[in-house]
Amino acid sequence: MSSAFISWSAFFAMGGYAFYVWLAVAFTLLPLAAIVLHTRWRRRVIISVVVQRQSRDIRLNIRKEAQ
Repeated sequence: MSSAFISWSAFFAMGGYAFYVWLAVAFTLLPLAAIVLHTRWRRRVIISVVVQRQSRDIRLNIRKEAQ
């Protein structure tokens, strides 16, 4: 199997269509990276909220048992 490009510079030039090809790659990878980062951030927020609610429920149960 042989490569479609002679050199790395030819690969990056993409046969004269580099602007369009790399722009399409950027428009694909940037939103995917944003989705991954947003998902991680939301996961941390959700876990934080769950921990807060659980600790609140524990405090309320302790207070009920003490009365």
